[in-house]
Amino acid sequence: MTSKHIRRLLVANRGEIASRIFRTARTSGIETVAVYADGDANASFVRGADHAIALRGQTSLDTYLSIEKILHACSMTNADAVHPGYGFLSENAVFARAIQEKGFIWVGPPADAIEKMGDKLTAKSMMHDAGIPTLHAVPVASGTDALAAADDLGYPVLVKATAGGGGRGMRVVENGDQLQADLESAQREAQSAFGNDTVFLERWITATRHVEVQILGDTHGNLVHFFERECSIQRRHQKIIEEAPSPAITPELRVALGEAAVAVAKSLNYSSAGTVEFLLSGEEFWFLEVNTRLQVEHPVTEAVTGFDLVHEQLRIAEGEPLGYTQQDLSISGHAIEARLYAEDPTKDFLPTSGTIKKWKPSSNARFDSGVETGSTVNIEFDPMIAKVISHGRDRNEAIRKLTLALEQTHIQGIKNNRDFLVQTLKTPKFVAGDTTTDFIERVAPLRERPFEMEELHGVLIAVALFSQRRTNDHDEPDQPKLKSQLPAQHHAFEFNGEDYDVKCDLITDHEYRVVISGTQFDVRVVLIEENFIDIEVDSCRVRCNLHRDEDTWYVHMSSGDLEIRTRPLFSLQDTTHRTGNLSAPMPGKVLTLEVEDNSQVKSGELLLVLEAMKMEHRIVAPYDGVVSAVHVAIGDIVEKDVLLVEMAVSEQN
Repeated sequence: MTSKHIRRLLVANRGEIASRIFRTARTSGIETVAVYADGDANASFVRGADHAIALRGQTSLDTYLSIEKILHACSMTNADAVHPGYGFLSENAVFARAIQEKGFIWVGPPADAIEKMGDKLTAKSMMHDAGIPTLHAVPVASGTDALAAADDLGYPVLVKATAGGGGRGMRVVENGDQLQADLESAQREAQSAFGNDTVFLERWITATRHVEVQILGDTHGNLVHFFERECSIQRRHQKIIEEAPSPAITPELRVALGEAAVAVAKSLNYSSAGTVEFLLSGEEFWFLEVNTRLQVEHPVTEAVTGFDLVHEQLRIAEGEPLGYTQQDLSISGHAIEARLYAEDPTKDFLPTSGTIKKWKPSSNARFDSGVETGSTVNIEFDPMIAKVISHGRDRNEAIRKLTLALEQTHIQGIKNNRDFLVQTLKTPKFVAGDTTTDFIERVAPLRERPFEMEELHGVLIAVALFSQRRTNDHDEPDQPKLKSQLPAQHHAFEFNGEDYDVKCDLITDHEYRVVISGTQFDVRVVLIEENFIDIEVDSCRVRCNLHRDEDTWYVHMSSGDLEIRTRPLFSLQDTTHRTGNLSAPMPGKVLTLEVEDNSQVKSGELLLVLEAMKMEHRIVAPYDGVVSAVHVAIGDIVEKDVLLVEMAVSEQN
């Protein structure tokens, strides 16, 4: 086979995966091309590329899913090759063929393999015929009696999209009453995310492990596997913590899984990187699907094998042989990856959006991210902020390193899941390797970081003194005023809905007497610098990095971040909240509207469906009542906190 050389690579993707591919391309001497939607015009991955082309659109369908626009960008920039990343068009056989037909190098598997595995039902049928264990699945077509099929499978059942991945188009159905609504919701979500609304039903096994095997093949017929990853810690059927190797895999099972994965790859004449996914229960496993692309969690495999998988993809696309065999590969240590998302774990992991006020990753782990201070997370795309990857000599060391790196990272201004990830890593069940797909429901890690009152008092004092010392423009950073020059000052703060009054009285030199809600503290200021304060509170050291934006103080400590809001010392009673009003929990688009003015509704009844970040979010009645006013229509784009529906308690209640 004739070797091809890549001089200029276009990445048909965005965010952290585009940045990650650019990084390897640069080390290989390859120029890079970014493409971007309107909302990504100022994103760091765009500025990090050698060339960039605007796709002129806001939605995925208008931009990153537009084959025509991607091909035009390739031609405009004289790109030699296209890397699809993951998501979007990465598993689209039509796109892969179009790239090659236009004479560009495709950095991915053969289009035939993508086509066969792109439909999960076809993939299951092929694997069943090949003798690989699979779970029975029932396709849902226009004439399918879905209720009868679900009854035959036995509840709970899984509704799953045949295309795509990432948890989109998936619903666990507990009983027949919710089947039809969940089918329709999954179909809408799949159509929005992948352009294909076909779904199927499958038996749902609650307590299993999700284990996948990394495969890699060249165009000369050589195939190897890079061992397994475990990806069982999931919410909304989407992985959030992955590790390699799996703590549940014995050497014998590792061999069996690896051989099964390579057999799958050989049946497809596979080349490039891919992943064969399995469900595991004890020593028994079932085939799930083949992801014909690079996976989000590929860095943990890189960490334990020492290979750069993107570099290997580029070599294979240029026609080079692997140059190594299965016997040359081994596992070194243990690696864990945590996905940082803009979402609110306390609200069932509801995606959030907004501007990142401060982003400073820890230096003690690998960060794959596409954000920086000032980056915007918008509602059109996946809310991932970064992937954080640790590598240790063993699993316990990897856990400690990842936990510390997450705690050390400054991430402020947008609600995120960092504290939930830390709490998960600290649970005895996770440390013991007791990780199954029902982990979050079964173990119930804390959704946010618990605060001891002593810690909160220290932070409030630090913010008050830092604010007080910055009030006078003539203050020197490290020279306090004399007591006669700086009388006692009051500060009013709010944290997690609670109000705190902080009174700071300078006693002598660097010493203060501070009173918070009647409790007195002796405080000594050790150091104040730009955006940093170091104090002693009753002999306990408190060190904080601080950043103020309008009425909010963003505080970073060794244990993580928190936000302290200032409020007027004398404020009027809040009269804006009206019981019974339902506001948008995030910016989004109104997909369905199930009620109208004067509708009688029961508690939990669906009022409307809001779409944000390609996920559907159900807005339901909080109690039995009557809809007094509907303020939106289907298709409306709404901002966070916009009033959607007004309700009142029914007269009979």
